[in-house]
Amino acid sequence: MSPDQTLAFETDCHIFDGCGFPAPGLHSFTFEPIATIGGFEFNKPMLLALLGTVVVVVFFWAAFGKAKVVPGKLQMIGEAGYDFVRRGVVYEALGKKEGDKYVPLMVSLFFFIWIMNLWSVIPLAQFPVTSVIAFPAGLAAIVYILWVSLTFKKHGFVGGWKNIAGYDKSLGGVLPVVMALELLSNLIIRPFTHAVRLFANMFAGHVLLLIFTIASWYLLNGIGIAYASVSFVMTILLTAFELFIQALQAYVFVLLACSYIQGALAEHH
Repeated sequence: MSPDQTLAFETDCHIFDGCGFPAPGLHSFTFEPIATIGGFEFNKPMLLALLGTVVVVVFFWAAFGKAKVVPGKLQMIGEAGYDFVRRGVVYEALGKKEGDKYVPLMVSLFFFIWIMNLWSVIPLAQFPVTSVIAFPAGLAAIVYILWVSLTFKKHGFVGGWKNIAGYDKSLGGVLPVVMALELLSNLIIRPFTHAVRLFANMFAGHVLLLIFTIASWYLLNGIGIAYASVSFVMTILLTAFELFIQALQAYVFVLLACSYIQGALAEHH
């Protein structure tokens, strides 16, 4: 439960009681440390990220640790998820030959991001880890470092810079302008937007859920009950919509990662 929800429920704050609506804000994404280990503060989002890692590892270990020719239910679910990322994302962007070596990374990224998003609608957790910018930024940095390293490995030092800068001598006089824009886009804007796209969607979705969840409780008084019921229905609808967005954002993040890798491996002309 977020700090806002805790405040609303613990103080029994309702409309017409003389208390204001405990609106969510940036403070909704700030948590007190659960523990301090060696000067390092460990809070709720960190705990959820750690638990998410454990969930993903345990699930795939249980699904494929003793894989059978005739799969059981858990193995079938694991194979369906793995195959979705492999065929639906990696192969589509990179092809089978180049894509196979990147399938484990992309499957890991997809399910790790998905479970971190899913914490938003899981009781007791009720917080999307990716709404804290440090987590999407860290994941985007992994993709960025991989993209840069593959670019120079594939094309060499000079060819790598040509690839990143979009060098094409046929552009003539506008080539310097195009190269400057490409460098800005690829080296700065690309990793920034890769992280912010995931962060912003999860941040906004969580704020909306908080608004309607808190409002359902806040309006639960007198004639406000009618409005509280509408707010509660909106909470249910938004939760269902958020489930879709959570999976979609994991998919988009991995799809973009594959497209960046494809660009790094493409022949420069």
